[in-house]
Amino acid sequence: MKKERGHSVTVKSDKGKTDWEKLRAQPDSEVVFTEDAPVTSPEDWANAIAHKGLPVPARKTQIALRVDDDVLTWFKAQGAGYQTRMNAVLRAFRDAHSRSTETQQ
Repeated sequence: MKKERGHSVTVKSDKGKTDWEKLRAQPDSEVVFTEDAPVTSPEDWANAIAHKGLPVPARKTQIALRVDDDVLTWFKAQGAGYQTRMNAVLRAFRDAHSRSTETQQ
């Protein structure tokens, strides 16, 4: 694999080509189910989440931020996801500040 503009790009080769036309023409009765590919029912899919149409998460911007060592140490001590928590604290501060400026007007 090689990197191209931040995305993984696979190198095409002659190996592993699937005969999609043959596969599409194959009747369901010839499908072989295994432990890795078991038979499923509609109930198995009842709680599945379809990602099509879901809102796209807000874009994040990478920055360099200088914080005091003790503050960073405290957030890291809370465990994995400390940067997300720091973002949540900044968002809460922004929201609280926005509300206080709205009430002053």
